[in-house]
Amino acid sequence: MTPGILFCFVIGYFIVLLVIGYLTSKKSSDNDTFFIANRNSKWYLVAFGMIGTTISGITFISVPGTVNHDAFSYFQFVLGNAVGYVLIAQVLMPLYYRMQLTSIYTYLEHRFGFWSYKTGAFFFLISRIIGSAFRLFLVAIVLQHFIFDAWHIPFWVTVTVTLVLIWTYTFRGGLKTIIITDTIQTVFLVASVLLSIYFISKTMHLNLGGLIDTVKNSHYSKIFFWDNMLEDKRTFFKYFLGGIGVTIAMTGLDQDLMQKNLSCRNLREAKINMFSFTGVFVLINIFFLSVGALLYIYAQAQHIPIPARSDYIFPEVAFNHLGVVAAVVFILGLTAATFATTDSALTALTTSFCVDFLGMDKRQAKKGNSRQLEKTRKRVHVLFSIVILLVVVGFRYLVNESVVKAIFTVASFTYGPLLGIFFFGILSRRAVHDKWVPVVCFLSPLICWILDTHSKEWFGGYVFGFELLIVNGLITFLGMAIILKKDKVISLT
Repeated sequence: MTPGILFCFVIGYFIVLLVIGYLTSKKSSDNDTFFIANRNSKWYLVAFGMIGTTISGITFISVPGTVNHDAFSYFQFVLGNAVGYVLIAQVLMPLYYRMQLTSIYTYLEHRFGFWSYKTGAFFFLISRIIGSAFRLFLVAIVLQHFIFDAWHIPFWVTVTVTLVLIWTYTFRGGLKTIIITDTIQTVFLVASVLLSIYFISKTMHLNLGGLIDTVKNSHYSKIFFWDNMLEDKRTFFKYFLGGIGVTIAMTGLDQDLMQKNLSCRNLREAKINMFSFTGVFVLINIFFLSVGALLYIYAQAQHIPIPARSDYIFPEVAFNHLGVVAAVVFILGLTAATFATTDSALTALTTSFCVDFLGMDKRQAKKGNSRQLEKTRKRVHVLFSIVILLVVVGFRYLVNESVVKAIFTVASFTYGPLLGIFFFGILSRRAVHDKWVPVVCFLSPLICWILDTHSKEWFGGYVFGFELLIVNGLITFLGMAIILKKDKVISLT
């Protein structure tokens, strides 16, 4: 299929989202609509839409690509994710709803004080900017490689066009628009992976039973890794514990994902949303891993060269070997995954900065300044679009490994302090010297980096995996214990 035809489908998909953005924001586009969708979102829309936001292009492209070297070991991580989602529903969400939060980081202000609050919000901004840039980068390099390189369009133009398209349909409606567009995008994403399995099985002349047997009997289907606990990052406990920690930090302590949950009408509906989402999330990851196994089995059978970059295997087969319909299905699924993640991130970054650093939720109460606040919010929205653009272009020259591994490695350093300070606040009743919290939170990732760099030498060959995030959180937790105020106890909120 020619790059021009593929690009036409991308533009057509964008027009659909633009219409949705217009319809959802024409009645009301104030800050309350943008930040929390007036706290009136339907839980089933939130749950289904979160699939698209959580999966993103990382799962869509990178997870199938990892199967060649790591088999189904990633599913150990997914099992940890499921436990993490249950903990979020039972521990964090009741806290957020009880305090009626718009930004979850205002909890830190109530619990510890000004500097803790700003530190938590700052680490979210850094974490989400890097994480969102990674996700957009992965999809951008695929679009660049298979579409825009044919027209000799620079990479930075590809990223800019993508961000402009996303900004266009989110800048007015914000979260209210995102709830609807994410639902539409999840439909495309899920349909794409299921249809991709169908097209591969059809090409290989396999029925459903034969498909399952083919995957099951291949060496790719190995899930649990128990050997070489020291040096292998894929072992069960590293992946499982890392999955729990990453989920709590990157979902439960992340304004992006929690902003959607806080838009539900009450805690009960928010919990139903989270439990429903967890079941679908586990199932859809099984499908993505199965796609990965089928892609490599098919490539070997058809003597298709395996790309040097594992992230290219899915688009290579879909675009060049499965026919026109499969290529269209893939590009729509990929576009859905890209837009669902990036539009949500831009909205969350804008919300956090406006509320946590500009105090817009407090200023909103003053009469006569709502229009000016809306203008400020729109400028912030543009600012973060530009920041993500610059970071994505920078990744072009820095990132060579599988993006799914890179994003969780970075998360181990940036989300760890959030994990530590939040759970110290929840599990302890002690007050701390608030001005020292930023020092603790910046030292913890530094200590983790030193440990990670020297772990083989210091710990008998041990290599850290995703569990490094938990270590980071524990170090932050201990640091908070060191800066306690003597004999001062507060009431838990």
